[in-house]
Amino acid sequence: MNQVNIGTNKIVKKKKSSQLIEIWKRLKKNKLALVGLSIIIILVLVAIFADFIAPYPYAKQNLQATFQFPSSKHFFGTDEFGRDIFSRIIYGSRISFEVGFIAVSIAVVVGGILGAMAGYYGGKLDNLIMRSMDMLLAIPQILLAISIVAALGPGLANLMIAVGISSIPGYSRIVRASVLSIKDQEFVEAARAAGSSNTRIIFKHIIPNVLAPIIVQATLGVALAILTAAGLSFIGLGIQPPTPEWGSMLSGGRGYIRDYWYMTMFPGLAIVVTIFALNVLGDGLRDALDPRLKN
Repeated sequence: MNQVNIGTNKIVKKKKSSQLIEIWKRLKKNKLALVGLSIIIILVLVAIFADFIAPYPYAKQNLQATFQFPSSKHFFGTDEFGRDIFSRIIYGSRISFEVGFIAVSIAVVVGGILGAMAGYYGGKLDNLIMRSMDMLLAIPQILLAISIVAALGPGLANLMIAVGISSIPGYSRIVRASVLSIKDQEFVEAARAAGSSNTRIIFKHIIPNVLAPIIVQATLGVALAILTAAGLSFIGLGIQPPTPEWGSMLSGGRGYIRDYWYMTMFPGLAIVVTIFALNVLGDGLRDALDPRLKN
């Protein structure tokens, strides 16, 4: 019996490995998605090793070097306090990705569980969960995030919670739709006939089979989370100075945009490049994970 189980596990692992290889081959055909993936990898490495890459501490002030234009000493110039903008953008990437990944993780876990429960059990529980999600969807995501941050107060932790909660409805609807399409298939019926509990069926058999749309949505969701966090910081409800965050850097530089354009251009470019890379990567993953596109 143990030999049979070992053999079955090997077959399952080999099948999953072949599926990953096939997905990677399909993703490699999309050159734009590979460009996005390369940019994201570089930005993540920059965020991880910011302490070694940044030439100056992000909060170091030099009042004798304020408003310096980009040069060999300060690649992106300095701000009104003489702080190196290049260093602050590098450290800001750490904040942006931290907010994006943690906020999306909150939304995926909570929204995924709620959507799986709604789709699997149906009935009154489905109506209760989805009507609650519809109420949240009736409020624009940015306004919902602003309301939550205004209630909790500005700060990194509250910003991640606000962005995560405002993103939950989208993931719950995606997971619910996917669960409804597979909950009556043979492998689920076989697990139910074998005596598996509903919890085991949901987490062991159903959720692993609905990961593809979740992965795509999460990739695009990180971009939206970073953009939402930047917007909240821009209006003063997100990350507070002197902690560097691209949105707050834009807000700080807008008063000097006529004379010192670089103070807003470089943080803005950082946001644009990051959102572009995540969006094209998300589109590429959607195509690679879509079974209808298989040859």
